[in-house]
Amino acid sequence: MVAEPGGPEDQKPQSDEARSAFVPPAGVEPPAPAADDDHPTSEFAVPTGLATESQGAGAGSASGSASGSGPGSASGSDTIGSAFAPPSMYRAHQSPPAFTPAHGSPMIRLTKEAPWQDRMRTMLRMPVAERPAPELVQKSDETGPAVPRVLDLTLRIGELLLAGGEGAEDVEAAMFAVTRSYGLDRSEPTVTFTLLSISYQPSLVDDPVTASRTVRRRGTDYTRLAAVFRLIDDITTGDVEVSLEDAYRRLAEIRRNRHPYSGWVLTLAGGGLAGAASVLVGGGALVFVVAAIGAMLGDRLAWLCAGRGLPEFYQFVVAAMPPAALGVALTLTHWSDLRPSAVITGGLFALLPGRALVAGVQDGLTGFYITAAARLLEVMYLFIGIVVGVLLVLYMGLQLGAQLNPGTRLFAPDRPVVQILASMALCFAFAILLQQDRSTVLAVTLNGAVAWVVFGAMARTGGISPVLATATAAGLVGLFGQLFSRYRHTSSLPFITAAIGPLLPGSATYFGLLAVAQGNVNAGLVSLSTAVATALAIAIGVNLGSEISRLFMRVPGEVGGANRRAAKRTRGF
Repeated sequence: MVAEPGGPEDQKPQSDEARSAFVPPAGVEPPAPAADDDHPTSEFAVPTGLATESQGAGAGSASGSASGSGPGSASGSDTIGSAFAPPSMYRAHQSPPAFTPAHGSPMIRLTKEAPWQDRMRTMLRMPVAERPAPELVQKSDETGPAVPRVLDLTLRIGELLLAGGEGAEDVEAAMFAVTRSYGLDRSEPTVTFTLLSISYQPSLVDDPVTASRTVRRRGTDYTRLAAVFRLIDDITTGDVEVSLEDAYRRLAEIRRNRHPYSGWVLTLAGGGLAGAASVLVGGGALVFVVAAIGAMLGDRLAWLCAGRGLPEFYQFVVAAMPPAALGVALTLTHWSDLRPSAVITGGLFALLPGRALVAGVQDGLTGFYITAAARLLEVMYLFIGIVVGVLLVLYMGLQLGAQLNPGTRLFAPDRPVVQILASMALCFAFAILLQQDRSTVLAVTLNGAVAWVVFGAMARTGGISPVLATATAAGLVGLFGQLFSRYRHTSSLPFITAAIGPLLPGSATYFGLLAVAQGNVNAGLVSLSTAVATALAIAIGVNLGSEISRLFMRVPGEVGGANRRAAKRTRGF
């Protein structure tokens, strides 16, 4: 039988290249088209057999077994519970402490009414993962902020603050405020005594950008410090738009501005400070003049040494010699009624580094131990310079036959009005030496007068220990200084540093040095120890007063009334 052409017997099998991989083979029935309700469901749909919250409300247990005739036929009481439902044996009061609390992580709310110092200090004291999302205060272009320029501006602002004597924690808060305002929220500033550094990491997978700057020279100019604080306040305020170019321009103007008071005005202020201090410890009008002349001579000699490039240690040695020399000269000429000890004590008041001492102790109490150790070491060197200068003159005076009696202490007569006026004059002169803004001089003068009234009432009238009275008066200085600074939205240093002038331990320092010069080392060390204790009481009292003021202020923190985080990073173990 001949097969017809084109029949099944003449058809050749096709090659694999001619057949689609998705065509079913011969003899296999193609699958039926899927219905609309049989399409794969969303990955967020509840799986079959899993009860929702409304269906499993009666079950409430993840251990319930599914039963029924088939899938999807389980009842509400037999369905498998949610993976997020607690086990049946779980009890909330027996739960172990977890990393994340049951009610969730606390939400941090930064109040707009709080000053930027408190807001930035609060964020610096919390872990990076818990910091709230940044609110871009200063607008930038679409390409984002210029990271190197923002970091450079931040370092320059921090340099001016640290060189002006601001505390390390406040400098870090200011640097963090600048970077956060320009959109760099993942930044970590670090401040030491002479080195500033800041690191910014855009994300976890990007390389960090780090910049640093060294503080080569430090000087006291509280007018410049207040201008820098005004710049930071404008940068951190959303109502004022400050671009990077505007910030650089204002910062350059702050650097170029001359000091508000000339060198000769500072010399006269130093003389006025020494004269007021001599009256404060019992001197009269002639003592005021002699002490002022000695302090001005010492200041001019220190300026001469500074112009020749001598270190600050030798400047203090030279500056301490003229007041001591005038006191010894009055003793040799038998003008004992002028009270030579008051002349020397007044000269010491103008030299004691109270500003550096307060800053060093404040850094130590807030956890910046490296910076605190460096600043206290600086205070020690300056104090040793004063000791060397005074001891050289006292030893020469003793060799010449000067009758200096270390057992006679300075007991000022009961002249409360004169002493209050002298304390105000001392604070006024001290404020001029610190190059303060004229608008802050009156406030710090009144603050110093209040401190002296409290000290006199406790130490002289109440018979309380002078060290305790000094600490209490210094605490009020810190409290009022912090309130003044919050009212003026500026640094607290211009309202605190000059106000502690009347409390400085000038007389204890002088009589301790005199006893050492005469060979009575034990008595000298006791008096010097009293001077050191008084100085520490001043520093601790100022810091404690500032911290107490923050307890009663509205400080940003957790919702529910929680206070700010402590400054101390560890608990010592």
